[in-house]
Amino acid sequence: MQKLSITKRLLCVGLLASLGTSCVSQDQYQRAVDLGEMYQDKNHRLESELALLLRQRDALENEVRSQEASFLQNGGDQADYEDRISQLQDQLMNLGRAPKDIERFDVDGGYVYMIQDKVLFDSGSSEIGTKGKAALIALAGKIKGDAHGRIFVRGHTDSDPVKRPATLKRFPHGNLQLSSERAVSVAAILTKEAKIPGRDVVVMGFGRWDPVSGNDSKDAKKLNRRVEIFVADASDNR
Repeated sequence: MQKLSITKRLLCVGLLASLGTSCVSQDQYQRAVDLGEMYQDKNHRLESELALLLRQRDALENEVRSQEASFLQNGGDQADYEDRISQLQDQLMNLGRAPKDIERFDVDGGYVYMIQDKVLFDSGSSEIGTKGKAALIALAGKIKGDAHGRIFVRGHTDSDPVKRPATLKRFPHGNLQLSSERAVSVAAILTKEAKIPGRDVVVMGFGRWDPVSGNDSKDAKKLNRRVEIFVADASDNR
């Protein structure tokens, strides 16, 4: 007779221990073996899914890093762009109303389209729906209608941590990963479907770290869950 596998041996010992000195029938033994094999298969599937997610994460991080590296190698002054984007917060504070779902704000050296997350994504998702794609393609048409410089796609979330198991499974690194993947999804629409040259687009994910409002109310958190598309002036060739 062939030797039992380790799993079968453990199940057999466990079953014998649980039944004390009583006799284990062949049916009971077989059910225990089948159960062990089922859990082995399930564990193998979960390990395969985890490996796939890790590969997807690494590919995403490499894509984001390569975009940012390309920008820095070309001599861009990121701190200067950050200063320009910071003007957006001042404009929002003085707006006197809630911003529209999609709204343009002019800043030094360019302009920003601020897009509320609900326009593009379901909660906890980086997949862009049909209406979101249409909205982005329409924006891309406006951007391409005038000469422009670099385009920065910036993903943001509120301060609430990712908690739902299904969402954590997709984004094990939480809000930072979620915001990055959302920015990549937006950039993909702009470059692949709207045909904006990929060399012009830089992808950035900030998670909760660059809010435009305090995270102390439902409305404030809604404002922070956004994607910004900052379009630099054509004269800015840095």
